[in-house]
Amino acid sequence: MVIVALDTNALMVPVELEIRIFEELELLLPSPEFVIPEPVLQELSSLKNGKGVASRAARVGLDLAKMRCKIIKTENAAADESFLELSYTSQIDYVVTNDLSLRDRLLGAGIPVVGVRGQNTLHIMEP
Repeated sequence: MVIVALDTNALMVPVELEIRIFEELELLLPSPEFVIPEPVLQELSSLKNGKGVASRAARVGLDLAKMRCKIIKTENAAADESFLELSYTSQIDYVVTNDLSLRDRLLGAGIPVVGVRGQNTLHIMEP
């Protein structure tokens, strides 16, 4: 089993890019267990109140997170920092994100990152 943490943008992918994120991750990784740091839940909650595709994506992402992910409390209030905190304490094996700066920081910290390649393909980037 591998522990896979999902960033806010990864949870919004089902609406924004029409990717069935959990099903694709289950094909890509062996026996994944999905987690999110609490700040991601807070980000989705604040984004869901807007209008348009982003708010609909956040609502769907929030529902998916509550159904499919274990929520992990972290000391950091910022989502990006919470992923680094979890990586430093060896609580996660992969992070799923399309955030380029977070991706680079995680790869620099030795954490593999799963991201979207092209329009609808997930791929693993190793440190």
